Amino acid sequence: MFLITTAGKVGAETARLLAQRSEPVRVLVRDQGRASALAQAGVEVVQGDLEDPATIDAAMRGVVAVVLVSPAIPRQELNVVSSAVRAGVEHVVKITSDSSVDSAIARRRGQAEIESGLIASGLSYTLLKNNAYMQNFLMQAPVIAATNSFGSSTGNGRIGMIDTRDVAALAAEIAASPAPHKGKTYWPTGPEALSYPDVAAVLSKVLARPITFHPLTFDQQRQAMIDAGLPEHVAEDNAQALSLFARGEADYTTSDVQSILARPARTFEQFAADHADAFS
Repeated sequence: MFLITTAGKVGAETARLLAQRSEPVRVLVRDQGRASALAQAGVEVVQGDLEDPATIDAAMRGVVAVVLVSPAIPRQELNVVSSAVRAGVEHVVKITSDSSVDSAIARRRGQAEIESGLIASGLSYTLLKNNAYMQNFLMQAPVIAATNSFGSSTGNGRIGMIDTRDVAALAAEIAASPAPHKGKTYWPTGPEALSYPDVAAVLSKVLARPITFHPLTFDQQRQAMIDAGLPEHVAEDNAQALSLFARGEADYTTSDVQSILARPARTFEQFAADHADAFS
């Protein structure tokens, strides 16, 4: 049995992929009604809360591997780690990103704390330190559909964005066959590093209409995220991350997807084509 700790983009797709392989897989959710599609796909959906160790322990019964993915809240993920230790879990795949104990970004400090706790637990583990997700652009999709333009404070900074479906495929593969990946850290990316102006050009090609990019200041970026409904602390974190992208922090690519899955990572053009309806 495999346990996925949340049913977000990466967690839900990982669960589906494992189910497609006829692997027994369980996903922990707060609201079972919102995971009906996973249940129909053959995933065991159990109700619980990462704040409640008893519900985690119940979901952990019979589990050999965990895919640990959540909004980087240390208390919650370390509850999962402690439960995995009690249950004698064989391997944990941790979905994470660039992290540092002294980062200006709270999410990255949280990820560093979680990673340290996982490593100190003695559990076998693999860290997937993913670059930025292509799916983040789906938050901009309504604006792009309505105005044929979008803005960001990334400037001309390039990013080796990765499709969350590739992250899920990596997590499923490693969870199912962890031996070659024990104790390893991977830095998954897409096959190319693109700036946001580059993204506008790709969207223009795929959607067959001009899509333009306009730069934003840090304060404009932060306010735009708040206006889109993000809590202020999340908007602050995200705006800080985009400022780092503008300085080239995410301008790198790796061959991790190719080496583990024996196929290329999806391009941004593939992502845009698959989600063209969202941008139209």
